[in-house]
Order: sequence, then C-alpha cells, then structure tokens
Amino acid sequence: MKYYKVDFTIQPCSQDARDILAVMAGEVGFETFEESEEGLTGYVQQALFNQEALEQTIEYFPIVDTRILYKVTEAEDKDWNEQWEQEGFDPIIIDDGKLVIHDGRHLPNSPLSTLNSQLSIEIDAHLAFGTGTHETTRMICATLLKEELKGKKLLDAGCGTGILGIAALKLGAESVTAYDIDEWSSDNTRHNAVINQVDDRMTILCGDATLLDDIDEHFDYVVANINRNILLQDMERFLQVMTKDSKLILSGFYTEDIPLLEAKGQELGLTMERQREDNHWACITLHRE
Repeated sequence: MKYYKVDFTIQPCSQDARDILAVMAGEVGFETFEESEEGLTGYVQQALFNQEALEQTIEYFPIVDTRILYKVTEAEDKDWNEQWEQEGFDPIIIDDGKLVIHDGRHLPNSPLSTLNSQLSIEIDAHLAFGTGTHETTRMICATLLKEELKGKKLLDAGCGTGILGIAALKLGAESVTAYDIDEWSSDNTRHNAVINQVDDRMTILCGDATLLDDIDEHFDYVVANINRNILLQDMERFLQVMTKDSKLILSGFYTEDIPLLEAKGQELGLTMERQREDNHWACITLHRE
C-alpha cells in the first residue's frame, strides 16, 4: 500500500511533546513513528490521510507555546518489513504459555509440553501487521483463549497476517471469514492459513468493511484490531453481521479511547463485558444480547 511520510518539526522540542504528538496523530490515522532530531516522522496510508483532521490536531496541541510545522512527502515504496522478515522474531508466549506464536525458525527454549501450551501458531509475515509482538494482538489472543469458540463462526476484520482467525480456528471455531484492505495482507493471511493447516475453514477477502454489505453469513464473534477512527466508522457494519448473543472484540486504540468506543457500542445496543490494558493500549469485549 502507498504511504505518506510526514516530517514534524516541534519548537521547542521535548520528549513529552513527541509522545503527545504521536498519540494525537495516531488518532487521525498515523500508524508508525520515528523520532528525529527536530521532532517526529510519521507514516500514514495515503487513502487514510486527512489533512484537515491533522490541522485540527495541531491547533489544539495541549502544550502551551509549542509550535508544530510539518512537511508531507510520498514515502518510498519499499518492503517496510524486509529486515524484520529476514531476521524473524523471538517466540511470543501468551497467558503463561497457553499460546505460543513463532516464526518457524525461532522456537521456544522450553518444549511446548512444559509450557502447558494449548496451541502454537507459526506466522510468516510479509508486509502485514500481526505477529503477536504488539500489545494489541497479544491482548486479543489472550481474550480468545478465555472464550468458548468450539463450533462458532468468527469474522476477522483487518486480518493482517491472519493470526487472530488462525488462533480462533485452532481453539475450535467452525469457520473464519477474514478481510483486509491491503492485498499483501490478504495474501499473507492465506499463506499462514496453509502453514497452520486451517485453510479449508478460512475464507479470505480483500477490501474494507463495505464487503460486509454483500455477506449473508452471520458471526458469533467479530474481532478487529484497527485504529480507533476506523473502528468507530465500521461498528455499525459489524453489528449487521453479528448473531444474537454474539461478541465484538476490539483493539488497536489507547486506554483513553475506551469511553468513545463503549459509548458507540451502547448506541448500537452493545454492552461492555470486559477490558484489558497493556502499556497504554486497550482491548475491549462488547456483548450483543
């Protein structure tokens, strides 16, 4: 997918100003940040870039007497995960070893049997988000471990590597439908489904939430690890494919965003069941009665 690179100059520059700007820019679609000598560099999908929203964010920056300038350029079109893909990642152990996520090359030092592992997932990531290294992915995986998924149907919105749908299938789900706006991610999900031998129970689509308008199937669970604004935008479409007594598990946002998402859920007839927090990131479960 295509990205814009936005170089922010913060005057005067401080670590607090960088951190606050990263949080606020993340709320208007920015995904990744790098610190620079003069401030911060952010990356945002071209299709999601909203300059008016960014201007408003800067206008209401909370640190008094701070000036923020920015320059937008088209990011180099390259494999952003190239180095990561070559190096792989250390095994991710979730919920005291009940779930182990690995890249097939770096395996846990301890045998899975000694970790009380219910399942292991091998993820070969190519230009896709969702290896288990991020707090949001880990929290949704830990939430799924607590659910009774046997025989259930699950929708994975914004599937990335497919890790959440794969975890659900290995925990007994009957079937998973997964979609992502990024063709690389859809292809990577398909690849990882084959590696984990669950491809026969997984339907993978490329597109955004408008795909749900043409899906007749209904789901017992919907999981979505996407930024706050997209979640707020798509929750009504999630609701239209949820069964009675279904659950919506959301992450990809900060703890201070919980009230916004809970309020949107209440507006749609969903009640908060539980929430998790990890390093300022949040995960909530909403229940449709």
